[in-house]
Amino acid sequence: MLEQARGLPRPLILMADDDRDTRDMYGLYLSTLGYKVALAKDGREAVTKARALRPDLVVMDLDMPDVDGWSAMRQLQGDADTTAIPIIVVTGHNFKAYLKPAAIVAGAVSYLMKPCLPEQLAREVIARLAVHRARTAGVPSPMRLNRATVGPGGGRRKGLRWR
Repeated sequence: MLEQARGLPRPLILMADDDRDTRDMYGLYLSTLGYKVALAKDGREAVTKARALRPDLVVMDLDMPDVDGWSAMRQLQGDADTTAIPIIVVTGHNFKAYLKPAAIVAGAVSYLMKPCLPEQLAREVIARLAVHRARTAGVPSPMRLNRATVGPGGGRRKGLRWR
């Protein structure tokens, strides 16, 4: 993994999904790539672990029992200690077009639909960690997403403006 080659600490990924097989599959794949992985079975556990562990990134399902991914994202975004943690949504909610822009507005940096290959998730994790590291290191980004301009089309080409 690139972080280890550069002498950087291994990033911690928090994987939150109510489906045990999904948690285990993605968690195992990310750990084989050299990431540290913590698992959460629902949104309540995800929020608790995020506050305690301060992961570098959260992978969150939306439809979970007890506390769903939407509520968990709102709680993480509302907490000064966790608001900067990037969240990748991985969900089976692909049949409702409005969910992707709604997830971005709620705090997600990316939205992937199940079934999602572990390699696809890994590519997104790598990309989002790179952006997060650049931002936290104070490197100015030439393109910053203005979340207030999310329109019904969603996505980079429709509804989102870059400034």
